[in-house]
Amino acid sequence: MLKDVLFLVSRDLSHLLRRRETLMWTFVMPVIFFYFIGSIAGGYGRMDQPDPIAVTKAPDAGFLADALAERLEQRHFRIVDQPDFFRQVHIPEDFTASILAGREATVKFVRYASGINADYEATRINRAVYSLAGDVAKLKSQGIAPSPEALANLAEQPRRISLEVSSAGKRKVAPIGFEQAVPGMLVMFTMLVLLNAGGVTLLVERRQGILRRLASAPVSRGSVTLAKWGARFSLGFVQIVFAMAAGTILFKVYWGDHLGAVVLVLASYAAMVAVFGMLLGNFARMEGQVVGVGVILSNVLAALGGCWWPIEITPPWAQKFALVFPTGWAMDALHKLMSFGDSPLAVAPHVAAFLAVALIGGYVLARKFRFE
Repeated sequence: MLKDVLFLVSRDLSHLLRRRETLMWTFVMPVIFFYFIGSIAGGYGRMDQPDPIAVTKAPDAGFLADALAERLEQRHFRIVDQPDFFRQVHIPEDFTASILAGREATVKFVRYASGINADYEATRINRAVYSLAGDVAKLKSQGIAPSPEALANLAEQPRRISLEVSSAGKRKVAPIGFEQAVPGMLVMFTMLVLLNAGGVTLLVERRQGILRRLASAPVSRGSVTLAKWGARFSLGFVQIVFAMAAGTILFKVYWGDHLGAVVLVLASYAAMVAVFGMLLGNFARMEGQVVGVGVILSNVLAALGGCWWPIEITPPWAQKFALVFPTGWAMDALHKLMSFGDSPLAVAPHVAAFLAVALIGGYVLARKFRFE
């Protein structure tokens, strides 16, 4: 039995991977959406770590340029030595001389990717620039010549207004940019591919008589059903591995400290969606029904489950509503592992739910599987 199942899985998977539509929606379109959605949502970077930024200083920019770079680091930036980086600050010539002489000096902020985080970055850069200008003005008002030592002494003086900060519990920082877009689009496209490719190919095989010939072979109904599911699950797993590799290499996505748990969550999710795709192909009568239901369902569940944006930025009722859908389970588990620092035990209920639904759907499928 196992030999028959593995043979059918290998043949079916090979057939699925030869379809141009499958290749396009499994390997090409997800990467395009990673870039498109990730750029809109803030690009590279994580909210719990400093944003990398390149600071280009003219040779004669002076000591105030170094002081500005220090202020940027205080504003949650990390200086990187990459002049062509997508996030740059340019400090002009005679920067220090111009400031000390009371002349205008323009600091330019260049960002090659737009997004909701760009305004926040510009605000932090402005704060760094204005705080430096304010300290220079204060030193001049006190008759002190601005210098690195004078700025350091001023920074050590107690402030008239202070802010005390204490922890009120574990903070959940919603992921931004590619940290949200890559796992979100991965969850959506896994469902899109397994519902459409998985369902349509099953319907075509039934119409062409391939399943009827399998029914006459010395293979049990359960073996055929398991093999068809195995091929679709394998396709989903290939897609997951490819998307995770692309996210890591191209978009610098950090998958958290528990990579194995992340893979387990996505694999159990793919196991469940593969069953859904087969159920759709088993009961549908036309290819258009499979494609229509698959596309609409994938996009609606992706939106409601938090694949397009962090569900944490929505009202509490929307966050609870997202957990009604399997996409919401998947994104909740991925955010726990990747962004909130939870242990693998925190996602055990998610994995159990995926597998339980997959087993229930598989039982129904095995009982109702149609060869013709």
